Amino acid sequence: MTHYSIQTATENHQAAIKELIGDVGINPMGLKWQRFLVALDNTGHIIGCGQVKLHRDGSRELASIAVEKAWRNQGVARAIIKELVKQHQRPLWLTCMSRLMPFYAQFGFVDATGGADLPSYYRWSLRLFPIYARLRSVKGYLAVMVLSDE
Repeated sequence: MTHYSIQTATENHQAAIKELIGDVGINPMGLKWQRFLVALDNTGHIIGCGQVKLHRDGSRELASIAVEKAWRNQGVARAIIKELVKQHQRPLWLTCMSRLMPFYAQFGFVDATGGADLPSYYRWSLRLFPIYARLRSVKGYLAVMVLSDE
């Protein structure tokens, strides 16, 4: 099960991307197939995906990183992230649960949660997250991380 390829998503991948995002239970907002890279197994089945979103404030967000359960811990997410990071200019932001910070740190992302210069999208996300966390009994906190050239 270790053979897979990474490619730019096509319109034919749209439904499978939405299904995978739903299956892993991450934010289903802003899923535009045109921004996605997908990981495909040797039969052409989507086993992973990820995108970079452009927000109104001009910030770019690494987002929607998802991998099918059977393919986890085999480097699929790592390959998608490396390719997205290579394709997009800095700074590149992301939000994640605090427990995932060490995973993203291996790519050079650093904690920016308390930073005074957060783009507005992330300031709003941090303000709204406690409401979501209470409703969903979420453990941990929302972290904002950034990858920059500095």
